[in-house]
Amino acid sequence: MHVDHLSADEISLLEDLLVTHQSVAWVALTRDAQALPAALCSLIGEHFVDFFHYPVKHMALLDFVLDHANGMSYLRQRRLQQEVTAAYEMVGSSEPMLKLFKSIRRIANVDAPLLITGESGTGKELIARAIHERSERAKGPFVAVNCGALPENLIQSELFGYEKGAFSGAQQRKIGKVETAEGGTLFLDEMGDLPMELQVNLLRFLQESCIDRVGGTTPIPVNVRVISATHVDLAGAIAAGKFREDLYFRLNVLNLHAPPLRERGDDTALLAHYFFNRFNQDAGHRIHGFTRRALACMAQHAWPGNVRELINRVRRAIVMCEGKIITHQDLRLSGHDGSAPMVTLDEARSRIEQDTITHALSAAQNNVSEAARLLGVSRVTLYRLMHKHGLEIQEAG
Repeated sequence: MHVDHLSADEISLLEDLLVTHQSVAWVALTRDAQALPAALCSLIGEHFVDFFHYPVKHMALLDFVLDHANGMSYLRQRRLQQEVTAAYEMVGSSEPMLKLFKSIRRIANVDAPLLITGESGTGKELIARAIHERSERAKGPFVAVNCGALPENLIQSELFGYEKGAFSGAQQRKIGKVETAEGGTLFLDEMGDLPMELQVNLLRFLQESCIDRVGGTTPIPVNVRVISATHVDLAGAIAAGKFREDLYFRLNVLNLHAPPLRERGDDTALLAHYFFNRFNQDAGHRIHGFTRRALACMAQHAWPGNVRELINRVRRAIVMCEGKIITHQDLRLSGHDGSAPMVTLDEARSRIEQDTITHALSAAQNNVSEAARLLGVSRVTLYRLMHKHGLEIQEAG
């Protein structure tokens, strides 16, 4: 990287780049190190492996330093990956995952509500557990509740508990999930499936840090950190009247996004080998890996079920494989030979919708009102769709 003649704004942008890409090892080129501003000298000293004066007179030395930088980059990448992932099966070295690991470290000791978004199967509970284990609440319990799996008539008693005699069959007091998490972390998965009437109770708990057991009369203070997760577009649910906006803002003080597997590049092969090594032990090590075509097919597959789908396919292939190596047929990916990636209808519709919105915004020179007129929708609807597709564009004056 050539660092001469950088303005103050450019130095600030460079610092953002360096902080964002911590796994990269940088080497600087400068014509006169003594003429560099103090801020840039400090930046080079903190983030760069070495620097050279330009033009370079000793190419052999530069080759040696670049080789060293390459080795340092690999070690940094492995450190960032292993620091968080070892205990939680969060395996990955792609840029989206390295950014996620960095965010986990930053958020872990901030004792505020956190909302994790992402498609089903992306490992949202693993993220929540990693944050809990790195927080000051690590010695306390981690209590996970799948709000979408509980019968609607039992959610309130499961979350907040009940007193003896509160209803027919309540023969003794029961402590709810919220109280069980005292001193630790409460993970509320599939928040988008929580009925509206129960959202009010949860909002009160978040506002006052107190709960009422069903049939109880005395508020009970509870000290827990709340991490919630959803695969539902909550902004869309709010617009549709299915989710409370005030609850959304209470849950979304901090937020993380679990990247889908199709956006994680070489992580697909990395994960496949990881789970192969784990589950192949049960098969007596009779299988020796994947064919090249199997790996190519996995790279092209859209993975609508994300990591959960990958685990299921690999595990089944290990059991059903009749040879010494897993083929694309064993993975049931025979239709994906690398010639073209397969996508679901929902994914195809989503891509067309995003492309259409992007084209309209471009045609309207980023004026959201004009783009909404071109698309034949209201400005509120367009803002919701932009949020859904991650298109954060400021409306032109």
